[in-house]
Order: sequence, then structure tokens, then C-alpha cells
Amino acid sequence: MVGGSGNTRYNSGVAADPSKPDSPLQLQGYLLLADPSLRDGIFDHSVILLADHSPADGAFGLILNHPTGRMVGDFVTDKDLGQLRRIPVHEGGPVGREHLTFSVFWWSKKSGLRWAIRISAEDAVKHAHRPGRIVRAFVGHSGWSPGQLEGELKRSSWITTRPAPELLGADHDRSLWYGILRHLSPFHRVLAEAPAKPLLN
Repeated sequence: MVGGSGNTRYNSGVAADPSKPDSPLQLQGYLLLADPSLRDGIFDHSVILLADHSPADGAFGLILNHPTGRMVGDFVTDKDLGQLRRIPVHEGGPVGREHLTFSVFWWSKKSGLRWAIRISAEDAVKHAHRPGRIVRAFVGHSGWSPGQLEGELKRSSWITTRPAPELLGADHDRSLWYGILRHLSPFHRVLAEAPAKPLLN
């Protein structure tokens, strides 16, 4: 089933710096990189764009780097989709996997990474014709109830960072996790290059 535009989520840039004292944690617009300890399940080596995040409502995001190896045309036979049939489909997360939805991403020099999520097929076609826009299709999404993500961050399940302009030009597969992580700091470089099972080496 292809999702419509009724739940379209738009964003114009990243949130305020969450490191400011006495301010609630706000990570909308940030990337979540899975800690290497999350090696089991769908979040293994995942890079998630956190599209929504608030203490009251929880969080919503899409895994950017888990391609299914299939295209929209493999899931939907609607001939009216035109060029959208050749768009790659990614696993967006474990929630709502019965829906196939479209999202678009682009970079603004003024406000950084921008996106529109859960757009209609008609809007996806329009964005696909605009230079610098990347249209992706997703099966499922990632979601957290209020306080859940904060708890996972306290347990160091995720590494947070702001998106860089290079994000859209990079390969959106497992290599994206390594590429972003190794450039965060010398410590994170070691973390990215460490073997999955050190005791076997």
C-alpha cells in the first residue's frame, strides 16, 4: 500500500543545540548512528534521520542506509507512477511496514538539510524533476514514545550528530554508517573500524 500525503511531515532545518544547559533535549533534524552494540535486528549499523522529536510527543525518523535492493516497481504495479517505479526502496524502520511511502531530501545553504516525509506520489514526481532533490521510497519508519529515545541515549545506544552537506551525495547503504562515524573524532574512528567480534581476531 502506498501512503498518501495526509501525514506529510515537513522540516526546514535542524533544531537548536541540545547541549545548552537547562534546556530540554531536542534532536529534531539530527542523525542517530546506532552504537556498535546494536548489532542485532533492523537497527544494525543504521543511520536515522530524526524528523520529529519532542519530550511530549516522542520521536519519529527514517533509516537512511538500509536499501532493500528492490525498487518501487517491484512493489507497486501502478503505471501512473512513471519514473518513480525506478526509485530504490529502503527500510525506514520496524513500524508500519505495511506502507510504502515517499520522501524527498535536499540541502539548503541557509538552513542545512531539509526534507518532506510521507509525500504523495504526485508530489514525489514534482520533486524528482527539481535539481538537487533526492527522492526515496521507504517501507516502515522508526518511532519512539515520549521519553523512550531519551532513555536509549542515556544507555549510549545512539550517537548523535548534525547532517553534513556530503550526506546526500554519499551512498545510502551500510557504508554510510562507517563514513560518518569515523569522521566524528579519533575515538569514533576506532569505534567504526573495530571488528564486530574482537575476541575472534
